[in-house]
Amino acid sequence: MSWREGLPKVRGRILKDEPLAPFTWFRVGGPADVIFLPEDEADLSYFLNGLDPSVPVTPIGVGSNTLVRDGGVDGVVIRLGKAFGKVEPRGDNKIFAGAAVLDAVLAREAGKAGIAGLEFYRGVPGSIGGATVMNAGCYGAETKDVLVEAYAVTRAGERVTFSNAEMGFAYRKSAKAAEGGLIFTGALFEGRPDDPEAIAARMAEITARRETTQPIREKTGGSTFKNPPGHSSWKLVDEAGWRGKLHGGAMFSPLHSNFLINTGQATAADLESLGEAVRADVKARLGVELEWEIKRIGRAAA
Repeated sequence: MSWREGLPKVRGRILKDEPLAPFTWFRVGGPADVIFLPEDEADLSYFLNGLDPSVPVTPIGVGSNTLVRDGGVDGVVIRLGKAFGKVEPRGDNKIFAGAAVLDAVLAREAGKAGIAGLEFYRGVPGSIGGATVMNAGCYGAETKDVLVEAYAVTRAGERVTFSNAEMGFAYRKSAKAAEGGLIFTGALFEGRPDDPEAIAARMAEITARRETTQPIREKTGGSTFKNPPGHSSWKLVDEAGWRGKLHGGAMFSPLHSNFLINTGQATAADLESLGEAVRADVKARLGVELEWEIKRIGRAAA
């Protein structure tokens, strides 16, 4: 009997050979062997505890920063849904958000509660789970500045809590998350008191700035490359001449040259190979190594 026939009996949904393209902002990628959509945290813990330890597990959020390769993903892909979408002010300028909460929603709800300092999340695509894993940020602020503690479930189904210090945050990464074997389910944040109208005004400025400088209505994954020390990735891509240049159905946006976009018919291979071509060209021409910020998962097409 294959591992797919002996999966734990859960309350959530289990989908087999399900295409992952609809789950990502790029709208590309092959199927997952299994997708598990847990009913709640207890369901997630039960499933992980009963799953064959040799089966790979890959969490995805809303797919804003994820490129799924055309051959699909081995093992189980876990996607957290409505039960992980709660936002709750906790007093003392603290606010809890489940992993499935959109970053922009956390910013909005914090603002309504008079909690300042989380406005930058209005400009971050994706959800809190991903923001926690990769220390997401923009406009001079990032997750490590506001996170109090993060909550996760281990590969064995145990619920655990990590302090900000234990997360080991660095630029666009968390050492704790990089160890693997964790599904982050939520986090507690702390800001400072301020007038909700003043907070809303700052978020409106961020929204206006994004709409005029980023291709937010395209099939994109946000920032493609991390900023190398002392450099801006978009300037490097621009200087190497890749802004707006088509590669199959893929292109670096004419509006913001660090945004890789699917112009409509791109494959994951188109997108990844364009990214790799740009990395090689920037290295050869400018002597700077670009590192992917977008998470690429799965296997290439056969």
